[in-house]
Amino acid sequence: MTTTEHTILLVDDDRLVLSTLSRGLVGAGYSVSTAESADDAEAFLAGGELPDLVILDVNMPGRSGLELVERLRSFDHIPFMLLTAYSDQEIVDRATASGALGYLVKPVDTPQLLPTIKAALARAKDIQGLQASAQQLQGALNSEREISIAIGITMVQYRLGRKAAFELLRKTARSQNRKLAELAADVIKASETLNLGV
Repeated sequence: MTTTEHTILLVDDDRLVLSTLSRGLVGAGYSVSTAESADDAEAFLAGGELPDLVILDVNMPGRSGLELVERLRSFDHIPFMLLTAYSDQEIVDRATASGALGYLVKPVDTPQLLPTIKAALARAKDIQGLQASAQQLQGALNSEREISIAIGITMVQYRLGRKAAFELLRKTARSQNRKLAELAADVIKASETLNLGV
């Protein structure tokens, strides 16, 4: 099989399941790490190695897979799939609500798992792309808003029309070799400082 660049963390308290799935996924070209509990998985993640996908058992002694899901969100929103021995609608609903990219009922073998992993990784990539686009859009909107506010401050301060105030800000930014959004943020900050009497 062709090797992939994808890394997977398998989390299951059943060593046989870990061993079997790990061997099969490595054979399919994935780089695989394993953990036997939610605590072990969390320690692994805290070490700085963030996998492309976590596949975890829902029911484990101690902390459940669903409890670990909350921590996965704090580790840069790591994508995950859930494994369970039960086809319980409540667990399916909780898995879906928690953002699981897949849900499989055990026993599961590698040929069953591979298409689901491929789909989950593709969906995770799409989600990351959407999140990056949303962040860029939010950044652009914030910059536009700050520029509009800075224009308003400049209009009041220098008794200028909107166009003249914009030109003054643009020329100032250019002369200082700065981005207009950067200058706008500083104008707002200076205005707030003056208004607070600091």
